[in-house]
Amino acid sequence: MDNVNLMEYWINSSDRDYESMKKNFEVKQFTWALFIGHLTIEKLLKALYAKNNVNNPYTIKSHNLLALAQKCNIELTDEQVEKLKIITQFNISARYEDYNNEFYELCTEEYTKEQIDNIEEVRRWLKKLLIGK
Repeated sequence: MDNVNLMEYWINSSDRDYESMKKNFEVKQFTWALFIGHLTIEKLLKALYAKNNVNNPYTIKSHNLLALAQKCNIELTDEQVEKLKIITQFNISARYEDYNNEFYELCTEEYTKEQIDNIEEVRRWLKKLLIGK
């Protein structure tokens, strides 16, 4: 797959995950909403990497959003770094039993809404870098 097709693949997959995140929030599946929110951002970062790396569009296999962003060679504000670190935790916390109960208790409706707002902000920023919108 060339870099344009790979970029489009990641964007489309991210958009589907974004809709799934919203639906999970609506039915009060807060931990899964945040887990899928993480995937939404991860896939956009992989799309950005593909866009910026014509000759080698396949990025590292990682769920660490900050590491992915750094591989994309983009300027990050301190606020963006912090948001990426927080969103990365949703991948681990929702998946692994050691963290799951603690994460479940943290994910109140209010906390989840706040984090979804952060995910949406990061998503808008990444989409702008990808397609200028």
